Amino acid sequence: MDEKKVEKKVMLSGIQPSGDLHLGNYLGAIKNWVERTDEFDNFYFMADMHTITVRQTPADLRRRTLEQLALYIASGLDPEKNTLFIQSHVHQHAELGWVLQCYTMFGELSRMTQFKDKSSKHQDNINAGLFAYPSLMAADILLYQPDLIPVGEDQKQHCELTRDVAQRFNHFYGDVFKIPEPYIPKTGARVMCLTTPETKMSKSIPEGCVFMMEKPEDIQRKFKRAVTDSDTENCVRFDPVNKPGVANLMSIYSAVTGKTFEQIEQEFSGLGYGAFKPQVGEAVVEMLRPIREEATRIMKDKGYLESVYRAGAEKASYVAEKTLRKVYKKVGFVAR
Repeated sequence: MDEKKVEKKVMLSGIQPSGDLHLGNYLGAIKNWVERTDEFDNFYFMADMHTITVRQTPADLRRRTLEQLALYIASGLDPEKNTLFIQSHVHQHAELGWVLQCYTMFGELSRMTQFKDKSSKHQDNINAGLFAYPSLMAADILLYQPDLIPVGEDQKQHCELTRDVAQRFNHFYGDVFKIPEPYIPKTGARVMCLTTPETKMSKSIPEGCVFMMEKPEDIQRKFKRAVTDSDTENCVRFDPVNKPGVANLMSIYSAVTGKTFEQIEQEFSGLGYGAFKPQVGEAVVEMLRPIREEATRIMKDKGYLESVYRAGAEKASYVAEKTLRKVYKKVGFVAR
């Protein structure tokens, strides 16, 4: 058994607690993490250090960080089988982040599309952290020598930069970092906004975003108001090009129920959107209900939550320190 454990590939991922977790986070990431629990040696973290590139209300950031951890656990991420930790509790992230900034080129960082996007949205706060945070992201990854990084479409650029920086460092100092491969799950819903289905579901458009801790009646209201399409067909049919709103609702319903698009089309044949939208809402409400209730219970048990994030940080620090010590030696720092 122990030998098999050693052979497991290492997987790592994190989500910023810059907003409340939503349906897109769950169906696109967390649900897949749970399914991979026994397949990989997993490290999942709350990326709180990344959130402060944009101004945060401190009390809200603390609440969201702990709520995110509670939701990870309530969703089925067993802390005994997955290493769950808060990024800022593992000081090696910041330390390696600085070293890797010195091996990341200005031109590489200036080409990052997310920097351009966030700069345009926060023109009064274009800070150095916002510019250089891909180096910290590279440190987040490379500290744990992972084999695989789960990536969505919007993270491919960061994954490539991480690989480039690791290869550059290895070129100077030998085989220090494992070069991670991007891992694109076979299944994983790409959840779009309910009000503007051409864009991904995001906390920045709250009316089109379903939050995991939201009240059932508010979730239902959002689905009843969800955009379908402008034609008069009123037909539940999967056509992402001409009917993006309906296709998004079908994708969500499929991810929640396990039904194929053909089965969904048959189920709502002749019924129209008036029957379809509330049914999607009801399916989402019932899927999220036990998760929300369990997360609420966990949030009240402060001692348990603290024991989880302390144990997670201890394990993560142990693994991260081995990498950091090797890096410090290679660049010529005197041993502590």
